[in-house]
Amino acid sequence: MSIFSNRPKVTPVTAQAAEDAPAAGAENVSQGAGKPPVAKTDEQWRQELTPEEYRVLRQAGTERPYTGEYWDTHTTGVYQCRACGTELFTSQEKFDSHCGWPSFWAPLAEGNVRYIHDRALGMERVEVRCGNCDSHLGHVFEGEGYGTPTDQRYCINSVSLKLVSADDAGQ
Repeated sequence: MSIFSNRPKVTPVTAQAAEDAPAAGAENVSQGAGKPPVAKTDEQWRQELTPEEYRVLRQAGTERPYTGEYWDTHTTGVYQCRACGTELFTSQEKFDSHCGWPSFWAPLAEGNVRYIHDRALGMERVEVRCGNCDSHLGHVFEGEGYGTPTDQRYCINSVSLKLVSADDAGQ
């Protein structure tokens, strides 16, 4: 099943979104849950996030592989957006893809993420952003070699996530 099968035709992002989008040539593939993104100024984001969180979440950076907090985590729980707390993925959909970043085969709910065509660096990729605050999370790739129910690999930066373990949630 293609990630684009139930999505509207790809249309260019608006001028404002293009200004906010860090990747040149980005095109909007889908919106999040239909609510407007969290409205914060760049200065507010800089005050709330560490420099590394800001670089990845707000500037579409990437952490080095095998260095993030969750790439090899097997804790049961829910992964939230580090910037706004939106629930994005669960440990049930997490799998070891040997890529060096946390990998998931599906989001918790489609409306919690949105997709942007990313043609930066001469590659065709699909960027994954938080559907609530528009923070960069990582990329999603399709392929039969992933051995997942969806044939998809959501390759997500650990610094974009906050894991709420099942033990913590039950307290």
